[in-house]
Order: sequence, then C-alpha cells, then structure tokens
Amino acid sequence: MIRTRKYFGALALALLATGALIASGCGSSDDSSSGGGTIIRGTTDQPISYDPAGSYDLPSYDGIYSMYQNLLTVEPGGNKAVPEAAEKCDFTNNDNTEYECTMNDGLTFSDGSTLDAEDVQFSFERNVDIADPNGASSLLANMKSVKASSDGKTVTFELNEPDATWPLVLTTASFAIVPSDVYPADKLQPSDKVVGSGRYTLADYEPGKQTVMEKSDTYQGDAPAKNDRVIIQYFDKASALKLAVQNGDVDIAYRSLSPTDIDDLDGADGVNVVSGNGTEIRYLVFNTKLQEGDDDAQKLAIRQAVAQTIDRQAIADNVYNGTVQPLYSMIPQGVEFANEAFSDEYGEGPDTDAAAQTLEDAGVDTPVPMEIWWTPSHYGASSGDEYAEIKRQLDDSGLFDVTLKSTEWNQYSTAAFTDKYPQYQLGWFPDYPDADDYTSPFFLPDSFLNIHYDNPQMNKLIGQEKSSSDPQVRSQAFEQIQKIAAEDAPTIPIWQADQVAAVRDGVSGVEETFDPSFIFRYWLISKN
Repeated sequence: MIRTRKYFGALALALLATGALIASGCGSSDDSSSGGGTIIRGTTDQPISYDPAGSYDLPSYDGIYSMYQNLLTVEPGGNKAVPEAAEKCDFTNNDNTEYECTMNDGLTFSDGSTLDAEDVQFSFERNVDIADPNGASSLLANMKSVKASSDGKTVTFELNEPDATWPLVLTTASFAIVPSDVYPADKLQPSDKVVGSGRYTLADYEPGKQTVMEKSDTYQGDAPAKNDRVIIQYFDKASALKLAVQNGDVDIAYRSLSPTDIDDLDGADGVNVVSGNGTEIRYLVFNTKLQEGDDDAQKLAIRQAVAQTIDRQAIADNVYNGTVQPLYSMIPQGVEFANEAFSDEYGEGPDTDAAAQTLEDAGVDTPVPMEIWWTPSHYGASSGDEYAEIKRQLDDSGLFDVTLKSTEWNQYSTAAFTDKYPQYQLGWFPDYPDADDYTSPFFLPDSFLNIHYDNPQMNKLIGQEKSSSDPQVRSQAFEQIQKIAAEDAPTIPIWQADQVAAVRDGVSGVEETFDPSFIFRYWLISKN
C-alpha cells in the first residue's frame, strides 16, 4: 500500500510540475467544469513506441488510436472499415487490386500543419522503408505502391494481389497518418514527440511511469472526447494495480488483473467489474521442423494426440477461475465465420484413449518427450500456472513426458520465431476484426511463426477468402480453413477471453469500447 501511494504521489507532483502545459490545453483542471474530467487508467501493459511505424502491440495502439487518425477506422461494436481521415475509400477495379481514398477537407495536425494525401503516402512508405522489428510493415507485403495525387486530395494503393481485407488493414494503428515535414523518413520519431491529428495531444510521456494525453483543440472528426485529459499509469505488478483501483488512485484498472484480483474486486466498495466481447486468444505452437517424430506422419500424429489430450475446460476453471472460455478454433467466437472445428474433430473433452490410438497407428513410441516453452511476464502472471496445468495433463495421460522451459519476452520473441523452440506458447490480439487476421498470419508458408507448415489446399483457400467480398464465398472458405487447421494442428487453440476492467463508481463508457476490434476508445469515457 505504501509503495503504491508513494508512486501515485510522484505522479501528482509530476502533473503539478507541468500544470501550465495542462491548463493551456484544456482550461481549468477542475473535473466539474466540463463534465468529462480527468480519466486515470492503471495498467501493467507498457507501450513499445508511439510512432505508428514502430508499434505492433496493444498498449502502443491504445495511445496511437487516441493521438492520430487513420484513413479508415472501426466504429464501436462494428466490424467494418468506415471513413476517418478519408471522406470515402473504394476499390476502383474489378479484381480488388486498386484502392483509392479521397481525403476529408481541412484536416490539420496538432502543430497546425495541413494533413493531406502526401502525408498518407509518406506514412506508408516510411513504414515499409523503416521495417522496424517491433512494427507491422509485414502487413503491407501486398502493397505494390502508394501514390498521392498532385493536389493532395486522393491517395491510391496498388496491390500485388486481390485483397478484400485491405480496407480493414488500413484501420490498424500501425498505419496511422504522421506529418511528412516532422517525422523522419528513415527512423522512428521519439515517443515523447507525437504530432498527430487525433482526439488527444501528448502532454507527457515517461516510460515505465505514465502517459498523459489532453483533449485536442484542433481535432476535426466525429465523436470528440467526452473527457478533458487521460492519464495512463503503469504498474509493475497486478497486485499494485488492484490496490490502486480499490483505493481510488486510478479510475480504471484494465490489463492485466489476475483472475483472483477480478474475483476480489467484483462487488468491492466503490468498484464495478465490467466486461465485454473479447477476441484475445492463447494457443500452443508446433515448429513442424523441430518437433518430435521420425517423419511427417508421426509428427502429425503427435500434434493430433496433444489436441486430443488437452483439457481446455480444466485450464479455464483451475487456472483462470472461469474468466476465460475454452477455444476450439483459431478464429474466436464473436468473429464472423468462427466455428468449433477442434471440437468437431476431437471432441470437447480430453480423450486419452483416442490419443493413444492415434500415436499407436503412426508407430510413435510413448511417452513422447516434449519441450514446451512459455514466457513469464508478457502474457500475465497466470502463464506459469497455465503451462504447469498443460504439463500435468499431458504427463498424466502417460503418453507424453513434458519439460517446461521459459524465458522473458525480449529473448523469447526472437528465439521462438528463429527455429529455437519445438513447441511454444503464444497469444494474439486482432490487427483488425476479421477471420482472415486469425488465419493467414498463422497458416501461410511465410507465416511470422516460421513453423515450416505448408498445405497447398490451405494456401488456396486463404487466397480465395482474401480476394472475395462475397460472404458466401468467404464462409465456405473459412469453414474448410478451420477444418484443415484442426486436422493438421500446427497450432492448438487453448482459450479466448472477454475484456474485463475494474471501474470506479461514477466512471462511464468503458463497456462501450469493449468489442472485437480491441480499440480502447478513451474518448468514450467520462467521469461524474
């Protein structure tokens, strides 16, 4: 308690020290003056970069969506791309390889400079040129060129292959628009030097401590912020975050309270636990080159036997206290075209007899030695318990002999994707709310997972769903994609989770921003 209160005291002193800056941005700091007040969010998540070209992580996105604009965005509760900085966007040819956006008139950045199509071209080209390892330039692999018109009114994307998901790709925070006369073309802009056109401007950023955003007086767009200021306070432990929301030091505790913390806060005095649709998933990955097995048939049998042995419901109940749901497809429930292909293929519960038969038919000797890697901090404190439970289940079947190994994310995130781990833990948040974002990143031969999985029929089906805007064509393709994914099991889905936050009395709007897009819309939140 003492450490948390001292931490918040330091935050208050820092805000007092920058009081002149804060006052100039939005007038009186008295919450009652505008009704929206100052919203303080506590979180254990910390951003990587507030430069869109250097970000591909949820905490960075939370700030970027607030301080910048994209050509297109996703409305609360929606799953389609709608205009933001653009007035309109459309494919201009029949094969979905040319996409043109017309810009809104009169847009400006927070420094007063004009935002037009030239800034859009610059933003996309620098993203590709910088190709930051923490960025999302890989999502632009299908972009052949981007060209602004001479009058700065329109921007045209030429694609290498038809891609009906391109409008949703443009909603990703990594592709927010930056000013071409401020941001360097060949390196990242420092995170404390944000110049955007969004609903907020950056007042202060101290890594590991806080981000302070103020309501922008230059924003031109729909749904201006309902509050005057947002403070994001970073905690190193979920226990400290829980204490802060209990004591009223933060208004919102969102990411990453433990399941026990959520249970304790539910019904606590002055605190409400709110939840909404979430499409965050966890899954187990097999490197098909490194995993156990004498040949492809044995390797397939081992993956299938693991899928038959894992008890997802026990993980949800014993590790996460029912705050997550068993997941039976890499496409989570709540995303269009999702089914439960793993349940259809293997059943909902564990079937060790079937798993034993699968291994016997392929001539696999048991117990099968398995080395599974997990990371302690990146996916929350419960990861250790989750993988201890998975080890227990696999070992207790008598079919496997699991060795668990772990390392922190900075090493893990490199080793996992460079042929160092035969099996490993991963999680996924959507780049955009479409089933393609839960399939093509994992199952194509050039997948970032680098697991050496290549199924020609899978590749063909992903090409079909990406190139078509016909719901029936896409539905049929995704049904088969999920079936093949379950049969081949290069990844095994484990669970999906709702979005959950602990919110102080008098704070409203948090539940309105919980949807499959995973855009945390600070501008919808207000405080009495």
